[in-house]
Amino acid sequence: MRRPALASLLAATAALTLAFAMPSRAAEDAVVIPAPAMDAAPASGIQTAVVAGGCFWGVQGVFQHTAGVVNAVSGYAGGTKATADYQAVSSGRTSHAESVEIKYDPKKISYGKILQIFFSVVHDPTQLNRQGPDVGPQYRSAIFTTSDEQKKVAEAYIAQLSSAKVFRKPIVTKIGALEAFYPAEAYHQDYLTLHPNQPYIAYNDLPKVENLKKLFADNYIEKPTLVNASKATN
Repeated sequence: MRRPALASLLAATAALTLAFAMPSRAAEDAVVIPAPAMDAAPASGIQTAVVAGGCFWGVQGVFQHTAGVVNAVSGYAGGTKATADYQAVSSGRTSHAESVEIKYDPKKISYGKILQIFFSVVHDPTQLNRQGPDVGPQYRSAIFTTSDEQKKVAEAYIAQLSSAKVFRKPIVTKIGALEAFYPAEAYHQDYLTLHPNQPYIAYNDLPKVENLKKLFADNYIEKPTLVNASKATN
């Protein structure tokens, strides 16, 4: 993605960012898909899901508007701690994917529902090593599982969606065990909410939140659950 390393440079490059974003959209058309036939068993206590679906700004933004999510943090997964920083990850040579760690209450939202939202409105799971205008393995579609149960649910759901042929192309989402998640730099957190008029956000990511509101009205909350707010209450 053509994004500056420093937040202070964003305004100066807004026009250029929009120019790059215009040919194709990260906010692909939402796809109406069935709920998972297999879901995680009921559990108590806060659970963790980690997904990657292109630029983490939009992924985080969608799940911050999802009921039952108590925290959603942008970060990096798939690589080592030494390369878990924006400059390195942007090179596409670190094995990291821009990811979001989702802490959720399983009594309010299930793991399967999180995956349904992920595949339906968050991103296009048929794009290999890219998402809309963003190109490179750091923007790949991936699910980082934290348990064997999550792995089984994710694999079964991809098989279900593939069999139903709800997408025009094959799903390329990779499933792998989460080894570690590294939060991204502070200026990346809550980015969609803090910068709604930034051209990239307005063009590529806000439509995803609108699609969540339309297709998952029962799971949508108007006021986002922000990282900064979560820290303040801990």
